[in-house]
Amino acid sequence: MTARDIVFGVFVPQGWKMDLVAIEGAQAKWAKAVEVAQLAERLGFDSLWVYDHFHNVPRPAEEAVFECWTTIAAISQLTSTIRLGQMVGCNSYRSPALLAKITSNIDVMSGGRLDWGVGAGWYEQEYRAYGYDFPKPKDRIRMLDETVQIVRSMWTQGETTFQGEYYDVRRAQCDPKPIQQPHPPIWIGGGGEQLTLRTVAKYADNSNFGGPPDVFAHKRDVLHEHCRSVGRDPDEIRLTWSPEIFIRRTEAEIDAAGSLALWGQAADDWRANNLVGTPEQVVEKMRIYADLGCRGFIPWCADYPGTETLELLAEVMPEVRR
Repeated sequence: MTARDIVFGVFVPQGWKMDLVAIEGAQAKWAKAVEVAQLAERLGFDSLWVYDHFHNVPRPAEEAVFECWTTIAAISQLTSTIRLGQMVGCNSYRSPALLAKITSNIDVMSGGRLDWGVGAGWYEQEYRAYGYDFPKPKDRIRMLDETVQIVRSMWTQGETTFQGEYYDVRRAQCDPKPIQQPHPPIWIGGGGEQLTLRTVAKYADNSNFGGPPDVFAHKRDVLHEHCRSVGRDPDEIRLTWSPEIFIRRTEAEIDAAGSLALWGQAADDWRANNLVGTPEQVVEKMRIYADLGCRGFIPWCADYPGTETLELLAEVMPEVRR
């Protein structure tokens, strides 16, 4: 892959990061999500993304959060070319066979535009609130591994029977099959070095992990070592990063904004660990990651429900691809 192969996605404001709180009324909030999705398509982004969560962060706030798969299904009918992904789906929230059915339907409904994102899950409060068990991390990751096997089989085989440590599927059918061949791209999120990145090496078409450049480079090297151990060409897996992003024309505007971090970071830390700056500064930061092998940027715009960052990011994309 070269710099010209870099893909750019953007999240739809769906409420998880309190990005719709300034808008009154549920229907108006949904209208904003649709507006941004359609604007991103017009601006030439490669893909749209949603989170798979039910409660807000950094803490539940009784504010609207539009659910992942119903949001994707609706937006699939309101757009025509842009790809549709989840960063990333929580494996524990749906059984593997049901997930195969949902993803296959979405691929058909969208005309073959699904990017299937999946991860092991982490938001314990949400698990407890919705009545899900919250297994230990190693068990959640092993469950993820089995889920990917089941979903891939159901996408491609007439019937799937699978008996694992966590899941038992007997002659499960998934029709209609996805349009994309051999199957929709699989994105696995997470940077756990012993288990998660090994699952990425075995099954993923795209990885997603973050961190400052030295951490990103280290995770890349760990992933490539897992690829070698399972007999996979590391170049088959696109490396991607999903930071927050905030762009303004001048540094004065950036300084005036301070920290927009939900997690309480100081402005300097927030700026250092995300794509915060002028268009020229953001291009420079992206090129650092591109030089490390990153071939996909899927940021969340910190100024939602406004669209200034989104529109400036569209100007940045061709510069990074040069």
